[in-house]
Amino acid sequence: MPVSVPIPPRYHPTIRTVLVLAYLAGVIGLQLPGLADYFRPLSPLTLISSLVILLLYHTDWRPSFYLYAVLAALTGYFIEVLGVHTGAVFGHYAYGWGLGVKLWAVPPVIGINWLTLSYCCGSVCDRLRLPTASKIVTAASLMVLLDFFIEPVAVRLDFWTWFDQPVPWQNYFGWWLVSLLLFSLWYLLPFRKENRLAKWILALQFFFFITHNLFIFFT
Repeated sequence: MPVSVPIPPRYHPTIRTVLVLAYLAGVIGLQLPGLADYFRPLSPLTLISSLVILLLYHTDWRPSFYLYAVLAALTGYFIEVLGVHTGAVFGHYAYGWGLGVKLWAVPPVIGINWLTLSYCCGSVCDRLRLPTASKIVTAASLMVLLDFFIEPVAVRLDFWTWFDQPVPWQNYFGWWLVSLLLFSLWYLLPFRKENRLAKWILALQFFFFITHNLFIFFT
């Protein structure tokens, strides 16, 4: 039976406000030299917290969703392990310490990031009046668009470093192919995709990285 965690409506504005303030604080704190060293270690915690809050709003906890969540997190993590050690997926790059402890040269939290972003993009695009195949392509393209804004910031914050400069197009094509696989699972597995918080977290991700890019550009 589908199971969800009931959150009283009166708490929704408070939760959204806390999320907005957390991401805004991250933008400001990471840009101020006196605070950056304190805020940078909080990046993995922010990713984990975003997923936890997102899942509190998930509405359909049937086995097919558990299957997607596990496969998305593991696929995201191990494709990065393969990518770092071979350069065959995204290009030649290496992870720094901005995302916390590493296992096999990749922070495990990156799997959580793949799950969170794919969930948000998949949920948002599910509302479009398009055939399933078109939703898959649109959601994958939205993931790549977000990654376009992530890359310059990730290098600046020591999330990862590219040996090839600028960022190779192989990276974006690799993101798109992996995303196509994940969204094929997302839309074909039978569980409800709606989540009232998904669009907020996705919008805040875009806000966070676009704002950082503006700081980088003007400074």
